[in-house]
Amino acid sequence: MLTLIMGGHVIDPLNGRNGIGDVWIEDGMIVAAPEGRQPDEIYDATGCIVMAGAIDIHSHIGGGNVNTARLLLPEHHKAHLPRPATTPLANVGWSTQQTGRLYAQMGFTTVIEPAMSPANALHTHLELADIPIIDRGALAILGNDDFLLSLIRKGESPEMIRDYVAWTVASARALGVKTINAGGSAAFKENVRTFSFDDEVPSYGVSSRRIVKTLQMAVDSLGIPHPLHVHCNNLGVPGAAETAAVTIEAAEGVPMHLAHLQFYGYGTEGKRKFSSAAAQLAEKVNSTPEVTIDVGQVMFGQTVTISSDALRQFAARGGANPKKSVIYDAEGNGGGIVPYAYRQDYYGSLQWAVGLELFLLINDPWRVFFTTDHPNGAPFTAYPALFKLLMSREARREAMEGLHKGALKHTTLASIDREYTLEEIAIMTRAAPSRLLGLTDRGHLGSGAVGDVAVYRKDDDAERMFGAAEYVFKNGELVVRKGEIVSLKPGKTLRLRVQPDKAIVKKLEDYHQQRYGLSLDWFNFPDWAVGREEPFGEVSCRS
Repeated sequence: MLTLIMGGHVIDPLNGRNGIGDVWIEDGMIVAAPEGRQPDEIYDATGCIVMAGAIDIHSHIGGGNVNTARLLLPEHHKAHLPRPATTPLANVGWSTQQTGRLYAQMGFTTVIEPAMSPANALHTHLELADIPIIDRGALAILGNDDFLLSLIRKGESPEMIRDYVAWTVASARALGVKTINAGGSAAFKENVRTFSFDDEVPSYGVSSRRIVKTLQMAVDSLGIPHPLHVHCNNLGVPGAAETAAVTIEAAEGVPMHLAHLQFYGYGTEGKRKFSSAAAQLAEKVNSTPEVTIDVGQVMFGQTVTISSDALRQFAARGGANPKKSVIYDAEGNGGGIVPYAYRQDYYGSLQWAVGLELFLLINDPWRVFFTTDHPNGAPFTAYPALFKLLMSREARREAMEGLHKGALKHTTLASIDREYTLEEIAIMTRAAPSRLLGLTDRGHLGSGAVGDVAVYRKDDDAERMFGAAEYVFKNGELVVRKGEIVSLKPGKTLRLRVQPDKAIVKKLEDYHQQRYGLSLDWFNFPDWAVGREEPFGEVSCRS
């Protein structure tokens, strides 16, 4: 099947295209314009913007925390009985099927779950496989598990630690590695309630800095394309900007990615001792080229916070809205579920402004990534509204009219005139994520890329334009027409091709037998267990 998307304004930063042109797809792949052949199907894209399918690098869409949230908040789940409209979460629920549908309607074709507990990897992959249309990937969590902390405490070789990381990535079918408040959950088990970058985990004597640096080097030496994905210490507290700045400095020339930086963009000025430090953080990012970040933008309304940062979620439970929460412990990664409503009060207004400041003050769109840390800052369905705020200073000024003036005085947002261009949006949501994740076959419209294409009808209102794509193609098949789903074809879960050393497998087998009385087979599974034909797509490490 030869398909022609004809006459649209093609924006493809990786291939230097920004003008009227055609895109050809054959057998699910982008191809060069064939000579002397007529297309089997033609889609007229006149008056439309044509981009590669969008990639979301950080969105909680599957796994134990997501399902715990559903159990805690049945009114949030589509399958629950109808409830009165005044119930806080009555009208915002959707299923795994809806996750794929809603992403596709906005032109997103690849989404990364950023927090997969290795011990629960099968559960996560079963749920990811249930999401239609989009391709997925997941990052394996390390940094609070006894095996790793014991290796570091004993001063084991970098090679042994690298092999352990390789085994974890391979057995969990992961696309990369994330550390969440490194050492914080382990310290929480011993009644520690605050934990900073140079604090040490009791009983192990290793600091968060040492854990992060150890994992950073292991990820880099393995050639894993995505740098270590770091959820910093002290999330959400006044003065957290200092922690983020120290963590950025610790990159020391080796690639590192900082997650949801908005939640660390807080200073201690003003009578409330809560102000924006986004300008200082943006300057730090701008001057540290080995660091990339995603924002975690806050948008107003009801949501639920989901995190494996047990220490932080325990501290946040007092602000739960509705007044219920779950805090749980586990061998390596505990966590918590805390419902939360962002209001247009002092604190909500400041958080909203901090995220936009980071987007607008970090100069390089190749190093700042578009997220709301779904659902922590806002559901991913808020993306079109956020695109509008980034592309229109007038839209930002109108939004600021209804916000807390005292909070905005502690930010620089009102003085920022920058407006994102369509090319910068394409970089931030297509070209840069593909490069960051090592997904060379997507994020662009060059020959040999998968046929993931999003077509948007041009509109001065960016929220309307990006909210409902005119056409979306997944692997060359039309899945969205005029904002409506027309096919629920299954996607694949992307995993790294990593081969762990046999010696570490033997060491892990002995460890699990002694500690748990369980075979290592309990923490691995065959591909067929996912229940889908060819459920995984392979991604290579750097040579």
